[in-house]
Amino acid sequence: MSLEEYERDMTRCSRCSYCKFVPHVKWKNWDTAAVCPSISRYHFHSWAAGGKMITGLALLRGRIDYSDTLLDIVYQCCMDGACDVSCKNQRDLEPLEMMLALRAKLVEDGQLHPAHMVAIDGLKKEDNMLQQKKSDRGRWAEGLDVKDLTKEKADVLYHAGCRLSFDEELWDISRGAIAVMKKAGVDVGIMGKDEVCCGGRAYEMGYQGELTKYAEHNLDVWKNAGVKTVVTSCAEGYQAFKVLYDKIGKKPPVKILHITEFIEQLIEEGTLKLENEVPMTVTYHDPCHLGRLAEPWIHWEGVEKKVMGQMIVHDPPKTYRRGANGVYDAPRNILQSIPGVKLVEMDRIREYAWCCGAGGGVIDAYPDFAQWTANERLKEAEGTGAEAIVSACSWCERNFLDTVKENGNSIQVLDIIQLVQKALV
Repeated sequence: MSLEEYERDMTRCSRCSYCKFVPHVKWKNWDTAAVCPSISRYHFHSWAAGGKMITGLALLRGRIDYSDTLLDIVYQCCMDGACDVSCKNQRDLEPLEMMLALRAKLVEDGQLHPAHMVAIDGLKKEDNMLQQKKSDRGRWAEGLDVKDLTKEKADVLYHAGCRLSFDEELWDISRGAIAVMKKAGVDVGIMGKDEVCCGGRAYEMGYQGELTKYAEHNLDVWKNAGVKTVVTSCAEGYQAFKVLYDKIGKKPPVKILHITEFIEQLIEEGTLKLENEVPMTVTYHDPCHLGRLAEPWIHWEGVEKKVMGQMIVHDPPKTYRRGANGVYDAPRNILQSIPGVKLVEMDRIREYAWCCGAGGGVIDAYPDFAQWTANERLKEAEGTGAEAIVSACSWCERNFLDTVKENGNSIQVLDIIQLVQKALV
């Protein structure tokens, strides 16, 4: 994937500003009309997807050179894909793919963000994105009655992910996932300290080779372990395993499920019964990597041509990913299965959900921007009257928790696993 591949998209962008907003027909009110955190925060067109189209084209054609401002424009982006979905409501362009290629070009040209360099250096040395010791990766599971897949076999591999492996405040989520699966009689195991990163976060930062490296490693590990299904609580890991690996020609031969999909399946089968009442009003936050970015990859090979010198067609017809086929129903079905839980929705949901602010390396490089974005979402959640904002992504929850501590927001931050555990008999 090179920037040159998207030159046509960059020239076709009409600067309509659709990338900045939820499609007009879906507006609930002006306060929640915006969909892009970057342009909403920095208020200059260059920070919108359309502005990055201009920047990328100017850079590609040698009209501009690198500068500190250009690097901020490119890296002050959560890479959440909301602009991409809104754009495709109006035009069939690929702003997110163009921005991934733009970041890759910056990395190739040595235009790196120092905070990202630290994260990538830690990844290369310790196989995780939190600059923690690889030998400590399995500490979250100490004392649990769960199989070690480096020594024995199991049908299901549980992948905790980098954040849940090292963020001790969130260990109850990964430990809770194991407890829930064990309660349902699932034959589950973990890799412990031998688990490694998915590579997806590095890919978003522009380090494309890391995705290939970790895809090949994980596929080998899963094959050697003989597992049939990989279940993860990490939304970013889920998107990498299911979408990005397929995108680069490394589609896993095993079933990939997010923990919410797996729990929904267990509830439907009757092996997991949620019977305890949990009297609480909650709102659900759709993580970008579990929602619009988790839509299955669509491969296309063909030619693009013009009819009558102006109308662009694809032969064969090209199907675009528009964000609607991510994991949206499973988390909501689980919440609605818990006695006493009342689910109220925010204005921006599903493929038009507002990002938490942690994606694309923003939480590493621009923590103030990450918390600003999270606070916008928390205010939207508080406006529903909910007691808690519930999600299924540890990066979202980390950023929400930090923002609540900083700003004193009144709403609780919970993972869906925590509510499931309360509902178990």
